[in-house]
Amino acid sequence: MKTLLFLLAAFGLATIPWWGSASFIQFCIDALLVAVLAQSWNIIGGFTGYASFGNSVFYGLGGYGVAISMLQFGLPFEVGLCIGALIGTSVALILGLPILRLRGFYFGIATLSLTFTMTSLVSNISFAGGNIGLVLPIGPSDTLFFELSLALLGAATLTVWWIARSRFGLGLVAIRENELTAAVMGINTTLYKVLAFMLSGLLASLAGGIHAYWITFLDPGSAFDLSLNVKMIIMTVFGGPGTVLGPILGAFSLSAISEMLAFYITNLANLFYGFVIVIAIIFMPRGCIDLALHYREQGWRYFLENIKKTKI
Repeated sequence: MKTLLFLLAAFGLATIPWWGSASFIQFCIDALLVAVLAQSWNIIGGFTGYASFGNSVFYGLGGYGVAISMLQFGLPFEVGLCIGALIGTSVALILGLPILRLRGFYFGIATLSLTFTMTSLVSNISFAGGNIGLVLPIGPSDTLFFELSLALLGAATLTVWWIARSRFGLGLVAIRENELTAAVMGINTTLYKVLAFMLSGLLASLAGGIHAYWITFLDPGSAFDLSLNVKMIIMTVFGGPGTVLGPILGAFSLSAISEMLAFYITNLANLFYGFVIVIAIIFMPRGCIDLALHYREQGWRYFLENIKKTKI
């Protein structure tokens, strides 16, 4: 039944270019790419338990990989997208080896610093456009970008589905629950964490490459935007970290609500995400998926137990 509903939802999304307006298709492209980013963070944050603030770095590197490849070397978008993905994954490997030895707040601070470091670095590289940025050629119709974004989200979701059912995924969950115990059980925690970080970086950089060509402009501030990383975390936590469909649910629902607030009540839109994360952490820290599974059995006790756990 769940599989049938998922396939129907996927089919419904695929038909949007046939009947949706131009503005609605653009909204869907943005929501699909944000959902990919939420899935990418879900791998390292939801399954592995490492709250990364550095996924926006991979997103920006994927965008710059496409932009530099097309503008400076005259390569087609497809090649630039692969180059951007390779750069993002390689950086995840290089940086993951040292910083994944850190835990808790130290890991969060280390990944947070990566965003500011990369922004400063790219701002001083002339062939990357410096602070001014790069203007890409106008791409094909929004329909193609919609299809690319939907295909990427499908690939990301299948990847997370495989992780949730594989030995590799069980190893990541074991690291999340107790890394020391996981190591004692024979799990190569360093290898598992680095692979998760690389998968996360790969998906984020692919999303960044598609987005850069779609909007045809890239600068360090927008490419390595920290607020985008915050959105990934909030959407994943709201939907259900460590689940397959939770990040998608969180991304679509919060994107729609935020868009409505931005249209009707501009001032409240900026406060929306902060309000959501506070409510989610207090009342449903395991997300909407967990709420749907347990609310029928527990009722209001579900919220009361979560409030007690957060010691409010």
